[in-house]
Amino acid sequence: MEELHDMGKAFIQQARDHLKEDFLPKIRRCVEVLEEGDLWWRAHENNNSVGNLILHLNGNVRQWIVSGIGGAPDLRERSKEFSERNAIPKKDLLLKLEETVAQADQVLSSLSPRHLLEQRTIQGFRRTVLQAIFHVVEHFSFHTGQIIYITKLRRGIDLKFYNL
Repeated sequence: MEELHDMGKAFIQQARDHLKEDFLPKIRRCVEVLEEGDLWWRAHENNNSVGNLILHLNGNVRQWIVSGIGGAPDLRERSKEFSERNAIPKKDLLLKLEETVAQADQVLSSLSPRHLLEQRTIQGFRRTVLQAIFHVVEHFSFHTGQIIYITKLRRGIDLKFYNL
């Protein structure tokens, strides 16, 4: 049983590390090198901009971890994450995401492995805490990759992630 407890602790810690030490610094680097206008650039109307993806990640992390696991009110308006066209300043956009990841990290740091199999209702679906965490990490990774791709496409530079 102790081995399962340790595995649960390791899973929670890995999730925390991926969100705040791996993905967030890469997004931060992308935002730093993009011009304000490039943050909202899209190849065509059916693509998302980096700005929209950041709004979407913020909404997803808040809904699934801060609200779904942590119990904060769920105020998400998902459609607005994709419909935003106004150029929210990149410092404001990044600050909002950093604050949300910090709140999610607080929720995750308060969990013990015994919580991982507890059920929650998120977006109308019954999920375990483990499923919710796994979803957020893989979802954050997926969109981080899109943000990196768009940044490289727009800037044509090496983002030097090994130097972060």
